[in-house]
Amino acid sequence: MLRFLDLGDHRLEYAWHGPLPVEAPTLVFLHEGLGSVSAWKDFPARLAEATGCGALVYSRRGYGGSDRAPWPRPVAFMHDEARVALPRVLALAGVREAILVGHSDGASIALIYAGSRGGETGPGANLRALALEAPHVFVEDVTVASIAAARAAYRHGELRRSLARHHATDVDATFEGWSEVWLDPAFRAWNIEEVLPSVRVPVLVVQGEDDPYGTVRQVAAIAAACPGPVETRLLPRRGHAPHREAPAEALAAMSRFVSGANEKMKPRDR
Repeated sequence: MLRFLDLGDHRLEYAWHGPLPVEAPTLVFLHEGLGSVSAWKDFPARLAEATGCGALVYSRRGYGGSDRAPWPRPVAFMHDEARVALPRVLALAGVREAILVGHSDGASIALIYAGSRGGETGPGANLRALALEAPHVFVEDVTVASIAAARAAYRHGELRRSLARHHATDVDATFEGWSEVWLDPAFRAWNIEEVLPSVRVPVLVVQGEDDPYGTVRQVAAIAAACPGPVETRLLPRRGHAPHREAPAEALAAMSRFVSGANEKMKPRDR
């Protein structure tokens, strides 16, 4: 059964697994550019069970069963998600101690949040760590080429049918909105390296070595610029979604990381 967070001018679908915020830290799942609550499948519930954390999984505006997003998306859409939308979601959900689990665009949103003032003092949350899969910090040629190929597959192949299962509101608007902004020539200048020196929480980066949407240059940039501890896990023969392609490996890496972050937390009155 779908549940919704009411943000006033729009609603976002969400799911919750495990303990409530008053009982344990919360894993907050930020999906990829074509993701949603259902696209995560059972991974959030499994990670919550493995770590003892709660898990908040939501579909951003324009995705899944959430309300439609304004069209077209601005080049700064990930900054808007990190600095405006995410703090509102955390506050409405009552999240007290957050560990952001981000994939692709969601991982970039997590980094922007952590490297912005909202990540340190935003309402409703105390950021503890970032667990990231396939993050983007700048645009690479391989990313643009792969998105162009995905657009062709969507318009002329079976990709539309597979995505429609996860985006009930308007799958065409979801796909075209995402691909259009990434393929906009103005987006080639998009870069979030300036926020990385302000990311002071522990970071885990899980990256497939055969990721068609980004290279290990993204991982290296994060490891070099973030002043907090950065752990990297490169998975050979894996692509853009380790939690789907190698779920046991991704679950083990994130479980260890999250459990370690929880142990370092100072005792708090929850």
